[in-house]
Amino acid sequence: MMKMKQLTATEFEEFTNNFNIHSLYQTVEYADVMARQGLGTLFVGMIDGNSVVAASLILVEKSDGFNYAFAPRGFLINYNNYNLLKKFTSLLKKFLGKRDIIAVKLNPLIIKDVHDKNNHLKETNDYFGKIYNDLKRLDYYHLGYNHFFEAFKPRFEAILNLDYPYYQLFQEMSKQYRTKIRSAEKNGMKIHKGNINNLDYLYLQTKEKYPRDLKFFQDVYQVFGSVGKVEFYYAKLDTTYFLTKTQEAYALSEQKSSDINQQVLSNLGENNSRLIDFKIFCDNQANFYKNELITATNLLRDFPTGAILASAMIVKNQDEIYLFMDGFEPSYKHFNAKHLLLWKLIEKFSNEGFKKFNLGGVTNPNVENNPYKGLNDFKRNFGADIYEYVGDLELITNKALYFMYRNAAPIRNLLKR
Repeated sequence: MMKMKQLTATEFEEFTNNFNIHSLYQTVEYADVMARQGLGTLFVGMIDGNSVVAASLILVEKSDGFNYAFAPRGFLINYNNYNLLKKFTSLLKKFLGKRDIIAVKLNPLIIKDVHDKNNHLKETNDYFGKIYNDLKRLDYYHLGYNHFFEAFKPRFEAILNLDYPYYQLFQEMSKQYRTKIRSAEKNGMKIHKGNINNLDYLYLQTKEKYPRDLKFFQDVYQVFGSVGKVEFYYAKLDTTYFLTKTQEAYALSEQKSSDINQQVLSNLGENNSRLIDFKIFCDNQANFYKNELITATNLLRDFPTGAILASAMIVKNQDEIYLFMDGFEPSYKHFNAKHLLLWKLIEKFSNEGFKKFNLGGVTNPNVENNPYKGLNDFKRNFGADIYEYVGDLELITNKALYFMYRNAAPIRNLLKR
């Protein structure tokens, strides 16, 4: 007879280590991080005899006196097994309902479609329609096929297959990105491995777009770091080297411009349109390096020991790397620090035998006039595929309290004004 019970962290970890679907958001470590952020956490498992056959991390948030739960990236269960899903759903509703939890929201890793870097359909889940209809039959409310970042977790993710030699992965990138990476290295950009004391770089580079504070990053680093699953890297421009290289390039461009001017003067009155075109090119190049020289001088003045222009925290889970959070300095984005940083991480973890590199959330690639097109293109240009999932689902676990919660919503909204 199957039953639902609260699992210990050890029991949950044993199950997740052997389950065929893995997510860092369904780990003991992530539960610890979110507990430090003030959420309630519990591990639940459905037991058949002495074996756990399905499980989930449940996060609980108290809002206006109501307990609302989240199952980040969904339950660890075979969604294609209707009878198993039906029993788990029934037991979970009772288990959570008795604890005055009104509902649980989940965004499972149920793949709908996969598109390649060129947005061509690469893979489709033949069982998606069945699973979707089964969830509806079991009273899971689908919150819609959102296109952007409205969901609990992104409905679209960019994932790069690392199961190739690093040099092949480099060739799979767009030609433009290969050029940017070489340019970053040529300018004196170097990648450094940091530690918890360097996380303020990441916080300062992401605070305008990400709601979490520095403590959150520190919690992630401490918890996942305690089991060797987290690493932090940053891209640092050697400002002294960059100034020297810019001075050399400027002097060379000035000499070229002077030489071509003499050639033009020596050929006055002749049909020398190609010479004039080359002169314009040389003049533009000299002007470019003149502006770069100003930038390089200011950078050395402001950052005499080097400028941190991009940073990234990665989390390792099973055979997958997660780009947990990354940031860069928008004012200096033309240095391509983030391009070099991500490539070096791809190269490193490919060589170490990891199979996937999850570059994080993107948006629907088929939406016209997409305001996040730049983000999508950035990740796809590394050769990543776009995975589309089912999206957010909600399961009511205590109807009486949920009814009160929904009826109190207008009052809550009024009080927040």
